[in-house]
Amino acid sequence: MNAFLRLFARGYRSWIEKQEAELCFRATDRVIRPFDYGLEWAQNWPCAREFPLNGHSPATYIVELNRRALQSSHEFFAYKRPTAFALRGRWLEFTSPVVSPWPENNRVRALWFPASKSNRAVVVLPHWNAKLPEHNALCRGLQRLGISALRLSLPYHDARMPPGLTRADYAVSANICRTIDATRQAVIDTRCCFDWLQEQGFTRLGIVGTSLGSCYAFLASAHDERIRANVFNHCSTYFADPVWEGLSTRHIRQSLEGNVDLETLRHMWLCISPPSYCALYGRQKKRSKLIYTRYDTTFPPHLSEQVVEGARLYGWDYEVTVLPCGHYTLGQFPFKYIAGYEICTFLLRNL
Repeated sequence: MNAFLRLFARGYRSWIEKQEAELCFRATDRVIRPFDYGLEWAQNWPCAREFPLNGHSPATYIVELNRRALQSSHEFFAYKRPTAFALRGRWLEFTSPVVSPWPENNRVRALWFPASKSNRAVVVLPHWNAKLPEHNALCRGLQRLGISALRLSLPYHDARMPPGLTRADYAVSANICRTIDATRQAVIDTRCCFDWLQEQGFTRLGIVGTSLGSCYAFLASAHDERIRANVFNHCSTYFADPVWEGLSTRHIRQSLEGNVDLETLRHMWLCISPPSYCALYGRQKKRSKLIYTRYDTTFPPHLSEQVVEGARLYGWDYEVTVLPCGHYTLGQFPFKYIAGYEICTFLLRNL
């Protein structure tokens, strides 16, 4: 019987991993873009204003900027609260406090799913390269359960995508500082969404982030005490590691290799990495749901397990669900329904 179970487990894993590869490489528009430190993107960061380049090598300079950002992370993720929120039909729109060179990206859009007679609301952050209507079904499910949902279009996604792009290449790429800037913008835009929800009278607030959205959600929540219930779907550790190891980011690693190693990359993206803020997060009264998959080739399971270990070490109030599928297959039947059930029941209990 044990031999049969082992044989079945190997076959099942091979079947899932084959599906993962097929779903991953269904996209044929990935572009290998050149490596760039992107120092011009750091000009408006608070940590760069008092620390000019002054002859430092780009890598050394970026590592030092990260160190300074971590020392004053609340300032790094601080922003001027928008005053001109506009709800046009079901779309909330406002101007991002973080300015990029593209007007399309600077106009934030979030799809609104209001539930009647409830003071509970969540912000939903989709995965990298998510397109509409992805994640709308989850939002509608929450709406029916009495939890209002606001689905944020991430920087460089949907209508925020600059002309000439077909993918959200500027959100995560081999351009080091642009990736940091996009992450900072996503975190700040997310916090602005909570400003609007508060203005509407919502007092019990939560967040759901998936994959890249999970990273953004954690960074936002660690710096915002208003967010009480947190779902991190496809959780992972240092920002650099899934980019370096993941199946869907091989084209980015091709640009990184030969210019930077993994250890240096970790330090250059430290200020946008969840482990940097585990202690800060743990000091706040938050409930956390960690979801990851056993056969993930995009966010390898050992990276997700590091998140769980960090949660235990820093005393988070958390629960864990591990699903027997992979990164892409989580979006397929039946796993997407299982994940949806886990997310919705957690939020119902904790909001």
